[in-house]
Amino acid sequence: MTTSPDSFRMGRTEFVALLAMMLASVAFSIDAMLPALPEIGAELSPDRPENAPLILSMFLLGMGVGTFFMGPLSDAYGRKRVVLVSSGLFMIGAALAWVSQSLEMVLVGRVLQGLGAAGPRVVSTAIVRDRFAGRQMAQILSIVMMIFVLVPAVAPLLGSLIIAWTGWRGIFAAFIVFALVFTVWMMVRLPETHPPENRRPVRFPLLVSAVKEVVAHPVVRLSIFVQMLISGMIFLTLMLVQPIYDIVYGRADEFPYWFFVVAIVAGSASLLNALLVVRFGMWKLITCALGGQIVLSSAFYAFDLGAGPYGFYFFLLWQTCIFFQAGLSFGNLNALAMEPMGHIAGIAASVISAIATVGAVAISGPIGTQFNGAERMLVLSVLVLAILSIAAMFFMARHMRKMATQS
Repeated sequence: MTTSPDSFRMGRTEFVALLAMMLASVAFSIDAMLPALPEIGAELSPDRPENAPLILSMFLLGMGVGTFFMGPLSDAYGRKRVVLVSSGLFMIGAALAWVSQSLEMVLVGRVLQGLGAAGPRVVSTAIVRDRFAGRQMAQILSIVMMIFVLVPAVAPLLGSLIIAWTGWRGIFAAFIVFALVFTVWMMVRLPETHPPENRRPVRFPLLVSAVKEVVAHPVVRLSIFVQMLISGMIFLTLMLVQPIYDIVYGRADEFPYWFFVVAIVAGSASLLNALLVVRFGMWKLITCALGGQIVLSSAFYAFDLGAGPYGFYFFLLWQTCIFFQAGLSFGNLNALAMEPMGHIAGIAASVISAIATVGAVAISGPIGTQFNGAERMLVLSVLVLAILSIAAMFFMARHMRKMATQS
């Protein structure tokens, strides 16, 4: 049900800008941290600086857990109330990390930040669904996502500027200011889009039933598994890419600028996917992207392309292809998973995202802390995850054919 236009004070431009900022809190919280990892590791964990990337993993873990609950809670208590509380949790986590004197306390703060970031991440999409329907909804979400894609490109550069001015602790102060701005903006300007008469109480038996139904469906189960593996590739790359620029290639100062270029190029994958998916279908695009990743990673590892005078540029190409492959995969995998779950779409979306995110953290976290100063470790890990992913896609095709025959 959409809200009445007469009760909606916001213009479309302001509405899109607010939602893009709410969604951007996730990307900003991850990518702005990348330039800070060496300083945090050196100051808070000098004996084990390789543990610093856990700052990313713990945020993602908190976000994955929070994603499971934020959708149902916003259905029960309203969109604005859930965003207000979750933003407060986000800011408390950032403040805790800001004043922490140990890496362990920073990690606790990051888990709280992740739990809080799940609110704006989930609720922003629900707000669009409340306000618009059909093609208008798709148009708004497309514009929001186009703006959202720019955030990972500029976040490391912005993070490096903040660090140069205030030190690494200033990053967490910036997170607080960012969350405070969009929260106050939302509370003052955005009407509640989910009125009391449309609300549904939280029913935990319904959540348990939805989890069982999602996991029981073979196509959905395999889609979640592949999402988990591909997310693991992305999380692992984010954890290790800055140390590789620094330790392997001696280009730590250039990292934010190269990351900007990679993010802009990789962001075009979503546009390419939109142009191709109707013609070729979701399954074929996913398997082609994974196949290309397997070929590239195999060549990189077998011929040690990261070494030599042009090694950095080969790694830059490989890094770009990792993010480009994700752009051709995530939307299609979500569509495959959601197609049989239309009758429980809201809860299913939370369950699928939560399981995939938490699983990806469980994969990437232990691998990332074993970084040995060589880019080949990352490439080999991604290669193994890509092979498992494409194998799961072929199992999925078998189930899809079987279900088509039965119907």
